[in-house]
Amino acid sequence: MDFYNTKGRIFNIQRFSIHDGPGIRTIVFFKGCYMRCAWCCNPESQAYEIETLIENGKEKTVGRDVTVAEILPELLADRNYYRRSGGGITLSGGECLAQPEFAAALLRACKQNGLHTAIESTANAPFTDVEKVLPYLDLYLMDVKHMDSEKHKEYTGAGNERILANAKLIAQSGVELIIRTPVVPGFNDTAEEIRAISKFAASLPGVKQHHLLPYHRLGQDKYAGLGRNYSLKEIEPPSKEKMEYLLSIAEESGLYCQIGG
Repeated sequence: MDFYNTKGRIFNIQRFSIHDGPGIRTIVFFKGCYMRCAWCCNPESQAYEIETLIENGKEKTVGRDVTVAEILPELLADRNYYRRSGGGITLSGGECLAQPEFAAALLRACKQNGLHTAIESTANAPFTDVEKVLPYLDLYLMDVKHMDSEKHKEYTGAGNERILANAKLIAQSGVELIIRTPVVPGFNDTAEEIRAISKFAASLPGVKQHHLLPYHRLGQDKYAGLGRNYSLKEIEPPSKEKMEYLLSIAEESGLYCQIGG
């Protein structure tokens, strides 16, 4: 039971979520990420360091160190809702694979207590770290943002080679894998770009779903609160009609596709 004492750094626990996995879920947001996506709605998640965010004119400390044992009671508190809705726990971020030992220990504790487990992740991490979480994972929600590595790097700070390679290995592991794509105008909102991602998703063994997540600006104010510039402030969210068109393009792959996830 030593893994219950494993420490990690988080910045939020969100209860009663209906996103990032089936049913009613509790989302644990990890601090730290390997990427710097220009549209990131949780910029306070990117740096591993504990930060100060100015929110509504007040200082807010972002980040705290916890053990699995310390936060597990909060995750178990809603198990009746999980059971009735088919929900559970999702690890998000940031990138939870940037803290692989803590992620694996937390997932292991959740499985030991009978909870459905999921992670929301880009898989931009060494596969040895991915392997640490797979034994305790029911669902992998994986972002595939672009098939062109140079454009991927321009907007996220990292190429996509490791992401695409890991997607194939995760699919072969037998863990349920759903591919998700944030649709960002100017980055990946053409028919050709969405078609390429959906075709790749359909090539992965066992993958049955591709979710398109429309770009939004809900996290924009956080950048100012961190003293940072939001580089996409001129970008408008895609229209409902544009998203429905791109959905029809994705459906050419034969996968079940939906808007939102």
